[in-house]
Amino acid sequence: MEGVDLTDPKELARAITRVENNAPGSRAWLATLSPKIDTPVIGITGPPGAGKSTLVNGLVQYYVDKGLKVAVLAVDPTSPFNMGSLLGDRIRMASHYTNPNVFIRSLATRGSLGGLSAKTIEITDILKAAGFDKIIIETVGVGQSEIEIAGIADTTVLVLVPEAGDDIQNMKSGIMEIADIFVVNKADRPGSDLFKANLAKILHQKPASTWMPPIIATVATENTGIETLAEAIESHLNSSRTLSRRAYLLAEKAYQLIQAERMKDIDKHQLAEVILKRLEGGEFNLYKFVEENCKL
Repeated sequence: MEGVDLTDPKELARAITRVENNAPGSRAWLATLSPKIDTPVIGITGPPGAGKSTLVNGLVQYYVDKGLKVAVLAVDPTSPFNMGSLLGDRIRMASHYTNPNVFIRSLATRGSLGGLSAKTIEITDILKAAGFDKIIIETVGVGQSEIEIAGIADTTVLVLVPEAGDDIQNMKSGIMEIADIFVVNKADRPGSDLFKANLAKILHQKPASTWMPPIIATVATENTGIETLAEAIESHLNSSRTLSRRAYLLAEKAYQLIQAERMKDIDKHQLAEVILKRLEGGEFNLYKFVEENCKL
């Protein structure tokens, strides 16, 4: 993979595909990259139907109008038939395809339960090395397990809608804890003000910190509130909380990459076959089995 011109969209796309598929030499090539550590990564998360894709579309347009280069990683649900991305989010952002300052890539979750592709970290670093000014990661919207976005993004935006109602109480112990900015999208709908008030009450119950997450009302389909959201993102990126988290974020990424590297030879189907044989033998101890396999 030597000599890849990451400023060429086609070569960039091919490089990402090779890394996704663990092509020979891809790991060694990643080690040669010099990603810009200070390139901000913005995570957009929230339940299905909250309007995340439309909101991302608005943010991309805002940044492009400012003369910035933007990359979007849209983490889509995996097709149950070919393990590929369903491409829903990328279709909704089709208006940006011809813009040379925008790069959009769909990633399949491939069975990942946290809303992120297992390759998201590597691909994010490729995009940093390609010279983008902003990187936006939109997650698949699978609920509380999406908290792993906090281990990748510098700023995490949680998108909710007024219809969420009492559901925010159920989110309190999970995804609510990792949001740096709250967005109430479709704020022109009935009950929006009451929903924002209830959300504010929950936030005030959180322990005091150097950053109090703002609540921003948007109507993404009308491009309302996008500029306010972009300004809030910049405020958070420039806050002391973001700067102090950088070492933690890098440690989290390193941990996930090391874990993936050590687990790459583990085949779940093979494990199941071995366990089945043990069960047929009439004796099986899970902890003894794990200890034996950890020594391999």
